[in-house]
Amino acid sequence: MIQIAVVSGKGGTGKTVITGAIGSLLSGRVVMADCDVDAANLALIIQPDIDTTEPFFGMDRARIDTSLCNLCETCIESCRFDAITRHEDYVQVDPLQCEGCGVCEYVCPSHAITMVPHTCGEIRTGHSRYGPFIDGSLFPGNGNSGLMVHDIRKRAREIAPDIPLILVDGPPGIGCPLISAVTGCDIVILVTEPGSSGRHDLGRLVTVCRSLRSRMMMIINKADLVPKGTLALQESAKEWDIPILCEIPLDPGITEATRNCEPFTRKKSQATVILKKAVDHLKQDLDLT
Repeated sequence: MIQIAVVSGKGGTGKTVITGAIGSLLSGRVVMADCDVDAANLALIIQPDIDTTEPFFGMDRARIDTSLCNLCETCIESCRFDAITRHEDYVQVDPLQCEGCGVCEYVCPSHAITMVPHTCGEIRTGHSRYGPFIDGSLFPGNGNSGLMVHDIRKRAREIAPDIPLILVDGPPGIGCPLISAVTGCDIVILVTEPGSSGRHDLGRLVTVCRSLRSRMMMIINKADLVPKGTLALQESAKEWDIPILCEIPLDPGITEATRNCEPFTRKKSQATVILKKAVDHLKQDLDLT
């Protein structure tokens, strides 16, 4: 199964809008997976019907049985995350502070602490007019986003094994979720914009993807907004030996389609024509024609 990840070095480049548009052009031949689990919003563009919603369990959390606790405070002294506090007549664990390391359970002399499963988000599966869909969302204040991204990608391979392609809407940045989203993908599409911050964060992203031996392609969004910035991106792409898949102009049709919660490729526009040519090139490259 072929896997393509669409990522960006920073938020606001239009990554999710472009992912939804690419998915619409691959209709019937793609599973779409939103792995931007801290702010999943691909569903706003492709409007899937959700079939199942399942809890996602991260690292276990400590739980104290107050009937067994003798208030010795050994656990408080041993917790490096300051997740355990003493009240007047009981000791309590803050699940948002607890990292699940299990030290408190190990040191507790009265065996009052156990590690229990902790729900930190949910994973949804469903179908859109373009094909199967899966995404995940972490509850506020919870971590383990890299683990959730790994789980979403694993499930995406299982929900429709007869479909040849998985399209991953990856998270922005260069952290653990990004690494989990791009590792093992056949192609990583870097969505950037010609502003100075976009170019700076793109350079960091390229460094990470190169260390993972990812095959990269680039899409320059809003390419006509800052012509000098686009020229600089073209020079950087040449220096890095990364092909530019396409340059998408600042098209009012994209704004209108996004406002209407639909892929901009559903209507003919300059951006639609450009992206369609890029996707046709991808299909030929991946032998999906």
